[in-house]
Amino acid sequence: MAGGTKRQKEMRKTLRAMLPRVPMHDAEAVLATALAGHLRHLPPSIALWQAVTSHVRHEMTDYDTLLDEGYDRDAARFFVVEDMNDILRGWGCNREVDVSASVED
Repeated sequence: MAGGTKRQKEMRKTLRAMLPRVPMHDAEAVLATALAGHLRHLPPSIALWQAVTSHVRHEMTDYDTLLDEGYDRDAARFFVVEDMNDILRGWGCNREVDVSASVED
């Protein structure tokens, strides 16, 4: 994972600080999303936060199942926020998802 552009190096450094115990396969998925073109205008910390919350929400919770069952986005997010925060704490994150925050993914 060494090398790359200045932004890629900064992203990896920020990710290690934000999520010191994240599994490598999850770190790679988060980095890929954070480095995507639609997030390039954001500072690394914000792009990574959006990428990690999206990854955890969609890949590690019942969020998409709840949407498929007819829950609206806000209700589905409400029901998965504690699971998300448990995962983030397990990865060593000092920040939590705030269900009242409205961020698109």
